Amino acid sequence: MKPLLTSSFFSQLLRVFAPSRSSLLSLSLLSFSLSLLAAGENRPNIIFLMADDLGFGDVGFNGNSLVQTPHLDRMAADGIRFTRFHSVGPVCSPTRACVQTGRHSMRFGMIGVNVGKLPNGEINMAQIAKSKGYATGHFGKWHLGTMTKDPELSGPSPQTTAERYGPPWERHYDTTFTTETNVATWDPLNETGLRIPKHRAHFWSNGVEVIEDFKGSTEKIIMERAIDFARDSASSKQPFLATIWFYGPHSPTRAGKELRDLYPDQPLGRQHYLGSITSIDREVGRLRDALSDIGIAEDTLILFCSDNGPEGPGTPPSEYNPYHGVYYGEAGEFKGRKRYLYNGGVVVPAIAVWPGSINPGQTIAEPTCTLDYLPTVSSLLGYEMPDERPIDGLSLLPILQNKPWKRDRFIPFASQMQTLSPKASIVHKNHKLLLWFDSTKEDELYHIQDDPKEERNLARRKPELASELKRELLGWVKSARHSYEKGDYPGYAKQGHFINTNQ
Repeated sequence: MKPLLTSSFFSQLLRVFAPSRSSLLSLSLLSFSLSLLAAGENRPNIIFLMADDLGFGDVGFNGNSLVQTPHLDRMAADGIRFTRFHSVGPVCSPTRACVQTGRHSMRFGMIGVNVGKLPNGEINMAQIAKSKGYATGHFGKWHLGTMTKDPELSGPSPQTTAERYGPPWERHYDTTFTTETNVATWDPLNETGLRIPKHRAHFWSNGVEVIEDFKGSTEKIIMERAIDFARDSASSKQPFLATIWFYGPHSPTRAGKELRDLYPDQPLGRQHYLGSITSIDREVGRLRDALSDIGIAEDTLILFCSDNGPEGPGTPPSEYNPYHGVYYGEAGEFKGRKRYLYNGGVVVPAIAVWPGSINPGQTIAEPTCTLDYLPTVSSLLGYEMPDERPIDGLSLLPILQNKPWKRDRFIPFASQMQTLSPKASIVHKNHKLLLWFDSTKEDELYHIQDDPKEERNLARRKPELASELKRELLGWVKSARHSYEKGDYPGYAKQGHFINTNQ
């Protein structure tokens, strides 16, 4: 929301009254008091956009000359492009848990998909925003728990539906329009070629299933609700926080004919894949246009990223089906893809734009990640954690305020979803260490700026550095294991599993 009284107003006021020396003290006190009042009013809206399985090289602003993403490219030009932004999770649920909590998901057993739920005891970003008077809304994929305890209405893993019940409306979100997991990116009710019941489209709003004849772009379907939420919040003069989590280009990947026709010279599978990305791009453009029309664009911080790298081996079969089109995803120059802890799995496209604050045209190469989102919200809103639970992320607020910023905390990674990938990793300053926890495989150390392809293992050339980072990483694993086994707050209930470190 725009502040009722701005700093420029105060400056003009002081210039008017400056000649009167007798009033300098009272004017100073007035200025100070009004500044505090204005600061209290100037609470920006916050929107987190997340694509699903979108690779680093799948967008124009990262150099892809084929895909059409003009709105995302404009957003990058209008704000900040992050070139070393890490999803942390190499798959969707862990990353989403990191976004919500600022804590690595392994601390509470969510290091895989369809395993566990976002625990109620975790302080999430919606809870922080609500405590500061914000309206909160979630739109799109959730994948942090089921929407219902009825296995007939749930998606994957129906045998654990009830114990994984953890919908966003019970995680401090006021307004919701969501599905448990992925649905088709076009005509979500059309089940032709889909794996049913896993990808049957059940949309939920605050505990009630929404039954409508949904057709066309699934991204547009959720964005319409999100824009309505923004408009209603602005009408009531209430700041808002929204998470808008797209479905594309994750499978089942489909695009309408008009979107496919944008890529006439491409194989059908790639047409669907690129079309689904362009569909996301259009909805981002529609959102920014709507914020401008409502009159709140300058007062709204938007952050965009992907939840992990691209799906599949990168070698699409000749015939299209909605589950193989995603193999056209591009990881850019990086090694590895989804489920890997190599850069291709965890370095993703990311942007931040805030017209009222961020200077346009910036590029940030310093390592950043989804764990940083919650600390950023906390700093922005002046929220203090009520306890000493470990927070793995770091506030990005200085970057958003155009101030110098250097990461003084490492980024941790852990997963065992891919046998061809190490199980744990750490990024600290200019280096990245990966551990296999396998005596037959060497530790791997790379310089993340000079060797982004992770081709030159420096572990033997820099043994002291490798040992130092290994101590840091193993210390973090010990801390995460304590969180997982004992909990960091009253009422913690152990769920899911921890990586196997053979220790």
